[in-house]
Amino acid sequence: MIKKFLPFIGFLFCAGEMYAQTTKSTEHNNQVWLGYFNQTRFSKKWGSWTDIQLRTKENFTDNLNQSLVRLGLTNYLTDNTKLTLGYTWVNNFPGDNHPDVSQPEHRVWQQLQWHTKYPRLRLMQWLRLEERWQHKVNAATGLLADGFDFKWRIRYNFLFNVPLGAKAFTPGSLSFVLNDEIHVNFGSNVVYNYFDQNRFFMGFSYHVNASDNIQFGYMNQFQQLSAGNRYKSNDVARVFYFHNLDLRKGK
Repeated sequence: MIKKFLPFIGFLFCAGEMYAQTTKSTEHNNQVWLGYFNQTRFSKKWGSWTDIQLRTKENFTDNLNQSLVRLGLTNYLTDNTKLTLGYTWVNNFPGDNHPDVSQPEHRVWQQLQWHTKYPRLRLMQWLRLEERWQHKVNAATGLLADGFDFKWRIRYNFLFNVPLGAKAFTPGSLSFVLNDEIHVNFGSNVVYNYFDQNRFFMGFSYHVNASDNIQFGYMNQFQQLSAGNRYKSNDVARVFYFHNLDLRKGK
């Protein structure tokens, strides 16, 4: 009798194993993201991009998760449309699969950014392509291994800015900001997470002067990890300063 049920028991065991492998788990964290963004225009055609960011890991102020420095050279196709080619250095502080060391990452990126302006509305969009080299980690030791893993990633960012009050986008005024950015992985090293993450932001922009502003508010970062069945949902307090300089004569 028992022998008759052995194949069925084996099937249940295998099914249970397969279910365990495909069960989704989501980790929730509270973080703070701080950033400084600078776009400087040197001439009619040329300018630069610089941004520096620091992100915490959990409970808003516990531990550091990531820091990055992004640099770029910008070509202005028009006053509101520009192409940028740049390099990013990323430091991933000790984490789940590398608890004792930071994991560095190098990126080369290309971006098309365009602005649409109305009297009481500002739209900003960009399409960014990234080539990412992440330092390999030895799974057994949690330490850095030789070589890098390479991935492609494409990002689309949309920002919607509406003034709150009669004076639109003037020094001392406040505006409402709605922003979403989606990230998609591709390439031979991507197996389970072609969808990488989505960042949804809702907050306010305080206009320091005619060109600079401080954005502050809430962001949800929903990310699929490389295993495919593990996710992260981060509730983020985000504060970014946007600094724009125009060094052309008469500007």
